[in-house]
Order: sequence, then C-alpha cells, then structure tokens
Amino acid sequence: MNLPSAYMKDVLLEIIGIDSPSGFTAKVVEKLKSYVDEMGYENFLTNKGNLVVKVLGKSEKNIGISAHVDTLGLVVRGYKSDGTLSLSTVGGPIMPTLDGEYCKLYTRCGKVYTGTILSNAPASHVYKDSSDMKREVSNMHVKLDEEVKSAADTKKLGILPGDFICYDPKSVITDNGFIKSRFLDDKLSVAIILSALRYLKDNNITPPHNVCVVFSTSEEVGHGLSHLPWEVSEFLAVDMGCIGDDLSCTEYDVSICAKDSSGPYDYELTTRLINLAKEANLSYAVDIYPMYGSDVSAARYAGHDIKGALIGPGVAASHGMERSHMKAVENAWKLLCLYLMQ
Repeated sequence: MNLPSAYMKDVLLEIIGIDSPSGFTAKVVEKLKSYVDEMGYENFLTNKGNLVVKVLGKSEKNIGISAHVDTLGLVVRGYKSDGTLSLSTVGGPIMPTLDGEYCKLYTRCGKVYTGTILSNAPASHVYKDSSDMKREVSNMHVKLDEEVKSAADTKKLGILPGDFICYDPKSVITDNGFIKSRFLDDKLSVAIILSALRYLKDNNITPPHNVCVVFSTSEEVGHGLSHLPWEVSEFLAVDMGCIGDDLSCTEYDVSICAKDSSGPYDYELTTRLINLAKEANLSYAVDIYPMYGSDVSAARYAGHDIKGALIGPGVAASHGMERSHMKAVENAWKLLCLYLMQ
C-alpha cells in the first residue's frame, strides 16, 4: 500500500485554508463534498451539517469511521469603548499563542473584516504589565483594521456578538516532511480519511463491510457524533495523537488510544488495531489521554451501542501551533486502510 501523498498534501492545505471553527463549517463541508462527489461515493448532509459518506462493502455488516473538520476559534462577545472587541472562545485554544495573530471577522451580513488579536496591555512602552499580563480571553481583544474610535463606530460596521473570528493557520509542509500548522487537529485526519477513500477508489477495492464515514462539525465543542446516521456495530474515530510527558507517541507514529476522559475504549477493537499495526511493522504507540475526548466519546455518551476505538497521527503542541510529520501520516493511513480491509 502506498499513500497518495501528493493528493493528501493538496487536500490538507486546501481544507486548512478554509476557516471552519465549530458552528461555522458550511464552506469547508462544501469542499469536502466536492472531493467525495468527484470520487463517486454516495453521500449526504445531516441537519447538523455533518457530511456522511457511504462505502458499500461485500457484507451486511456496517462499521463507521470519523474525523472532525471543525476547529477552534473565537467569536465576538461585545464592544469596548475604544472600538475594539471583547472575545469568547470556541473550543479550547491556548490563548497565549494567539497574542499578535492576524485574524478575519465574518459578519452575518456577508462582510469580512481583518484585524489583530492582542492582549489588553499590547505595548511595552505604555503598560508595565505588557509582558506579565495573563493571556486569557478576558484580557484579550481584537483590534480591527478599520477607522473606529468607539463602540458606536464598530456597531456601524454591522458587527454583532457571535460573529466568528478566525485566525491564520500558518501552514507549512517542509521538504523533509514536517507538517506545521494550526488545526492539524483534526484536518490532518480528514485528509488521511479522504486519501484512504481515494486509494480504495483508484484500486477498485471493495471493503469486506459497509463503511459509514462521518466528517463531523462540532467535535471541538463536545457533541460532534452524538447522532449516528447509520446503524453500526463499531466506530473508529481518527483524531490526533497526543505528545508530551508520560506519553509514548511521537510525531512519527500512529497513536492508538486505550483510554481518555470518557473511559477505556473497546478492549477487543483496540487490541485488534494494535495487532494490525504490529503485524504490518508500523511505528505505533499505545497511550492514555486523560484530558481528551473524541467523536466516539460523544456517540457513547449519547447512548449508541457501539464498539469504539481511536487512532490518529502524532501531533505536537495541540491547540496551539501544531506539528506532525509525513511518517505519522503514513502510519495512520496504513493502519486505517488495514482496518477497513480486514
């Protein structure tokens, strides 16, 4: 099996370039649908906005896989007296990493404004605490690239509370295989799944079971896969693998998660994935993520009777400036394909 790496990179850079914080995902889902339509797979959108793809197999058994296309972000909370904007988070971005980032603000009337995310003490020549002020959402604001001097001026631009603020992903793929970008969680996994679908189609492979693929749109806020559009016996979430203290995973491995904040994943299915990785000589790690939840977690909390498991490429610095490597992508892609074809 050979990863269609050029396709994967093209897809990844294209979808990362489309702003899609939770609640604002229609444009990126439209792009995903165009990929799936081009491959000829049957698909539909749920009322929630998730994209569901059906891959017909040789048996009546139904299995599911998912990755989430929604990302972290911000929304306008209110107006400050000087015309800047106070903020509210979407998901859990690491706020200190956003200090000084350029952003776009999307209004409900279709206008797009640019600006900068700053702390409330942004100038070292003016504020004694410019270095020490805690970078948390209550101490930060957006300064628009518009001539506004008051809250009234900003309101005249048509900006409302709840308007989405999206920051630059700053995506780079280096010649030696490093993938640096915001939102690799989880658009990297989306690109991996699309590359697996491309591989099945290009090689005329019919999987042994029907596969329900869900590209979910609200994982970062906790309820991405609370509804399953198909009756499935087991579900595999493809999401980033964590890297850090007391963890085995690296930027070159496929992560197999044994337990996260929602509890242990299915013992038999997780063991099956470990054995597939071992037999294929993949570089893999088995870890526990106590501050993590997945689409499978949401499905289980909603009461779905499924076996659930979680794999994904190792990603460093999650919810900040993230990094992975093509070796992790290849290992995750191979394990996913092996699972689909077992």
